[in-house]
Amino acid sequence: MSRINHKIYYGLFLLCVLLVLAGCTNSETRPERPNIIFLLADDMRWDALGMEGNPLLKTPNIDALASGGTYFTNSFVTTPICFASRASIFSGQYVRTHGCINFAKFFSDSSFAETYPGVLRQGGYHTGFIGKYGVGNKKESMPTDKFDFWRGFAGQGHYWMDSVHLTQQMGYQALEFLDSLPGDKPFCLSVSFKAPHVQDKDPEQFLYDTTKYKELFASQEVPVPELADPKYWEMFPNFFRTEENIARVRWNIRFGTPELYQKMTKGYFKLITGVDDQVGRIMAELEEKGLAENTIVIFTSDHGFYLGERGLAGKWYSHDESIRIPMIIMDPRKKDQKGQKVDEIALNIDLAPTILELAGLEVPSGMDGVSLLPLLNKSASDWRTDFFFEHSYRNKNIPASEGIVNLQHKYIRYVWEDPAYEYLYDLQKDPLEVYNYLDNPELVGKQAELKSRYSEFLNELE
Repeated sequence: MSRINHKIYYGLFLLCVLLVLAGCTNSETRPERPNIIFLLADDMRWDALGMEGNPLLKTPNIDALASGGTYFTNSFVTTPICFASRASIFSGQYVRTHGCINFAKFFSDSSFAETYPGVLRQGGYHTGFIGKYGVGNKKESMPTDKFDFWRGFAGQGHYWMDSVHLTQQMGYQALEFLDSLPGDKPFCLSVSFKAPHVQDKDPEQFLYDTTKYKELFASQEVPVPELADPKYWEMFPNFFRTEENIARVRWNIRFGTPELYQKMTKGYFKLITGVDDQVGRIMAELEEKGLAENTIVIFTSDHGFYLGERGLAGKWYSHDESIRIPMIIMDPRKKDQKGQKVDEIALNIDLAPTILELAGLEVPSGMDGVSLLPLLNKSASDWRTDFFFEHSYRNKNIPASEGIVNLQHKYIRYVWEDPAYEYLYDLQKDPLEVYNYLDNPELVGKQAELKSRYSEFLNELE
């Protein structure tokens, strides 16, 4: 080898060494971006968890997420109806901001670009969506080209698909996504279950098969809640207490007799058991593929669900049964977060900014929610103490309402009445939200304060 060639060879060798060392230095100073799996149940209320002391229901896999991460004990949706809440989850916005006010509305291209999956994909993430999309009810409005992997569907879907229950099929699809990863990008997979959404006309909705689910809870009796007493239905005002109220119509279908109550509530629990099983499958697959240590898992629901309380079924109204949800964020990189509980108010509109901040991406200025990272990291010095509740879906048989919710009081206005019908719940004296304290002289000051706060929110969201 000539002296010149030798110098060139040696120079190239040194250059390669320097590049390798530079790469090592970068990997040490710039942590690998996390993968994210977002799991969304449908109609799952906060206390439908084994860890919440449910006497029948066991959810070991969801409970394990909480023991491995952070459980938010006071998490709520700002609006309790599926399409609007899902739009709020995607966008981080109140309904008044995103404008998806009925089943036909969907995101424009520019609006979708500022949702968490839109920003993640632009930021280099490999994105996937499985299950009930929920924003827009027509197939042609589905954002099939805005994800790298799409197994979503429009509308409500059906539980039985080619002899496989939809919940189980979605588990298979999640594994399909994990098998198809490109390897050179972080990923975000959103899995939006239909379960435990009740499907009244589908008698096989309850995951019946010849093994685990068919006899599940068969020998047990579901305790009837105190609020199922007919007297609580009778306490509602006349405009609300009609048999045309959709929540009452569906109560008659689902919970109108003791036999129906047992069947439907056990079916609801079976559907949640099915979701829990698929959570376990997904977590096992992450371990199998060596992805578990760098994959953040988030579990929540789009809103709650009345299980016969107050003579109601469904959601739509402001009671905790309807708006309070489970929320868990498990970040395996943060060992100090294992098993922690956060009592501050967390909202569905906080999830999008949280996901983006976890991914190291800029949060769009149009998001109304805030990142939960200060709560996760125990560094929050000033946090919200209330939020704006809204349900203005235009249906004459669902009285529209809005107001202010905090952990001590709820001020709710049924806005279509003339004049608007007002409730003031005192959650300290009346945690079951039974009595209207609007005319209580001891709460005159609190009522004025909440009304003022309500007006502030309306002005902010104009």
